[in-house]
Order: sequence, then structure tokens, then C-alpha cells
Amino acid sequence: MSKDEVSIIGKPVKDMYGTTIGNVLGTLTHIDGCIQTVGVDCGSEGLKQIPYDQIVLQGDVVIYIPRWRIDAQKILREKRLTLKRLKALMGIISENDATKSDADLIHDTYKTKLMELDEAESKVRDELSTRLDELDGQENIVKVILFDTKVQFKSDEISDYTFESVKKQCNNLLERMSHERVEVNNVQRRIEELSLECMELTQPKKEMIQESAVSYLDTSGNTLTEHENILPEPPMENSEPSMQTTIGAQNNYDGSTESS
Repeated sequence: MSKDEVSIIGKPVKDMYGTTIGNVLGTLTHIDGCIQTVGVDCGSEGLKQIPYDQIVLQGDVVIYIPRWRIDAQKILREKRLTLKRLKALMGIISENDATKSDADLIHDTYKTKLMELDEAESKVRDELSTRLDELDGQENIVKVILFDTKVQFKSDEISDYTFESVKKQCNNLLERMSHERVEVNNVQRRIEELSLECMELTQPKKEMIQESAVSYLDTSGNTLTEHENILPEPPMENSEPSMQTTIGAQNNYDGSTESS
């Protein structure tokens, strides 16, 4: 292990929002000496093993990064880069149509990559939704504790100092949860924006295929002409007099019948 890796041992571990998790007890390493996981002493909750790629040393504190955040950043980075390359590829094709056959090969590669990212993105969406549900449950518990403490204070069961201390701790925790909720929502929004951008970029190609199918061949084997695709025009205004003439003729006929 390097000096930096050894220096994390014994350090306090906190999450990204300031909540203390425990202290670094030690590490598990691969056969090549690289750290695999970090063991964190969480007190009564026992030992928790955290993958080494989910921690960052900042000063004298080890920061724990949740898995959903790492996965989301990876998806956003790769999908954004793939879309940029796909746009560049389509720009090259529009400038020089002669390169279309060669570009199609690369286009299929990017399309496959987007499909793989969509599958990974679905898992990240589930992780984000699960985390929001967890935050809802934890938030409700904190609010119940805070309200029960208020009842105890009003019934003179606890001192003013105790009540203020509990109130401060609960509000701090609710604030940290609120920060995490905002971050999760922002990540969800960025993922959704990239998905819409991906649809807008790939949709025109489907429309071109549909148009090509419509203009291909009819059942007789002849190419459909533009005239055959034109819808019939609505009746013209000068068609009304002919209708009135017909009605007038019918009335004259009825009158002549009655007179006879």
C-alpha cells in the first residue's frame, strides 16, 4: 500500500453530507497489493466494508461516496460523450455524403453503445428511486422523534436544554437529507434530459425509413408517384348553386304532381 492508502487507517468516515459513519479499521487487498475494500467500524452496527473506489480522503476525514452517485456520474459522462460523437458523425455525413457507407459502420457502434447505456441507465434510475424512498422513510422517523420530543418538553418530562439539543440535531439531519434529495432530483433531471436528446437525435432516421417505405413500390410493381399521394381537395364554393338547382327542380316536380 502507498503512504496515502495507509494514512486513511484510523480516520473518521463521514458521508457527503456530514453524517459520521464510523472510523476506518483496516483494509482488504488484492494479491497485487491494491486495496479492494475498506473496513469501517460503525459501533453497534458492526463492521461495514466499503469498496475503495467509494471513498475520498479530504484532510483528516474520509468521505464516503454512495454507489448511486458514482454510477450516475459514469452514465452521464459516457452518454454525453456518445451523443457528442454521434452528432459529429452526422455532421460529417451531411457535409460529404460519399462517406455515408463508412460512417454507417461507426454509427452502428454508437447505436449499440447507446442501447447498452440505456440498460445501465434503467438500473441507475431504480437506484435513485430507491434512495428517494429511503430518504422519505428516514425523514418521517426524524419528524416523529422531533414531534415526540416536543410533547415531552411540553409535559415537563425533559429540560429546555435537552429539547433544544434534540431539535438542533434533528433539523441538521433533515437539512442534510434535503441536500441529498435535491442532488438525486438533479441527477434524475439530467438523465431525463439526455434521454430526450438521444430520442431527438435518433428519431429523424426512423422517419426517413418510413418515408422511404411509403415511396417505394405499389402492388403493381410501379413506383408510387407524388400525384397518387395527394389527398382529395374539399368541395369548392361554386358547387353550392348546383345543389340549390337540384333542390329547386325537386320542388317544382312536387308542385306539378299535386296540381295534377
